Amino acid sequence: MKTKDLIAPIAAILAAAAVLLAASNLLRPVAEQREADSRAEIMSYMLPTRPTSFSEETYDGEDESIRRIFKAEGGYVIEVSAAGYAGELVLWVGVTEDGTVSGVTVRDHAETFGLGGQAQHDAEFLWQFLGTNGDAAVGENVDALTGATVTSKAVTRAVNAAAGWVTGADVSSGATEWGG
Repeated sequence: MKTKDLIAPIAAILAAAAVLLAASNLLRPVAEQREADSRAEIMSYMLPTRPTSFSEETYDGEDESIRRIFKAEGGYVIEVSAAGYAGELVLWVGVTEDGTVSGVTVRDHAETFGLGGQAQHDAEFLWQFLGTNGDAAVGENVDALTGATVTSKAVTRAVNAAAGWVTGADVSSGATEWGG
């Protein structure tokens, strides 16, 4: 094959790559906006005021379980993480300005299907945290998921960490440690 025969296919490949790169760069802001809109819609259900916009706050406290903080009218949605049985759990916790938990959702987990994995979808388990203010405790005012005590305690520590930030009890909750 001659060099001249390779020029046309290489040029076509480079042109296609350039078009894809340009399209990617043009569509990135649209994708980022859709992600932000989706996040805001989910978060709006986590606060009683049903806010439509959130602003991200800077967090520089001691609790390593707190990842991100979003402020809105009437409260905060705080992204927290905790070490569960099979890996990290990531939760969004809605907390009103007085420190009362108003919403909890498990966003990501690696827990065992049918056991700890129930934390993401078991409404009765998650509802137990509503109305608490950093005082949730498995075996006291929170019933653990059957067969998933470690996961239940991890969710509890994460929820308490979020409420603790709002109430001013922002200290290491141990939400990233096993046990408790």
